Amino acid sequence: MYETSKLRGRIIEKFGSQGRFAKVVNCSLSFLSQYLNGKKKLKQPTMEKWIIALEIDPVDIYDYFFVHKVDE
Repeated sequence: MYETSKLRGRIIEKFGSQGRFAKVVNCSLSFLSQYLNGKKKLKQPTMEKWIIALEIDPVDIYDYFFVHKVDE
């Protein structure tokens, strides 16, 4: 499972809500929520669309999508 808090923050920073972001990237709010909660995986084309919409610098992609969640 991946840590999604940084991605969640970026979504709110850029779009104000997860719902608005979902509309812009043409995915359902349900899918977005399932991804952010570790129940779905992203395919590369979807991830690329999100990276562009969120204006994530290529050197920062790992920090947003590939940091494993650590159990506390």
